[in-house]
Amino acid sequence: MHGPRVVARAPMRTVRPADLSQVYAQPRVRVRDLEARGVLHRLAHGYYCAVPLEFDAGSWRPSLEAAAAGIATAVFGDRVPVLMGKSAARVHRALPRAGAQAWVAVPRAHRPIKLVDRDAVVRFVRRDVARLDATLVSTDLGQALATTVEQTVLDLARSDPRLVDLDTQEAIGALLPVCDRQVLGRLAGQQRMRATLRRLEGVLR
Repeated sequence: MHGPRVVARAPMRTVRPADLSQVYAQPRVRVRDLEARGVLHRLAHGYYCAVPLEFDAGSWRPSLEAAAAGIATAVFGDRVPVLMGKSAARVHRALPRAGAQAWVAVPRAHRPIKLVDRDAVVRFVRRDVARLDATLVSTDLGQALATTVEQTVLDLARSDPRLVDLDTQEAIGALLPVCDRQVLGRLAGQQRMRATLRRLEGVLR
């Protein structure tokens, strides 16, 4: 199978050169060639995604959330990482502005990865991803997991209220009215976030 097809069929259409070692004898050289031809887009050092055929490689780049999910999937596997926090709020359309950081829940620690196609960083948060309330969402690179609106609200509100910034307040304000209160209560009990829920209930009143 040709390299471009391997990338196009990869989870989140994102790969590392080593992932193409079964296809190419010199995967790093071939990946750079495919990037020069506009077949691949470089997200970060050692991470590439397929450019959709309908877009011009010179101007296209995936959303920050898609890039983060793609990179995390290349590291941890398909349907393992979960977009969380402000990144989840973004895919739930609760935040209009893309920030300079993307947040992904993963099962083990990993250093932050700086993107090369924009001034942004993917940050990994070690969590028990199997216990997170997550849902599939659509991104530029395919479907990825993101925390549900209820889980997202609890995660955002978990911080010290004195440290919550305006974007976080905006996201909570947008998502809270569409949350299922029973789900909020269940998650708060399961994840020891009852104090967080009490703060949110003060807003709901």
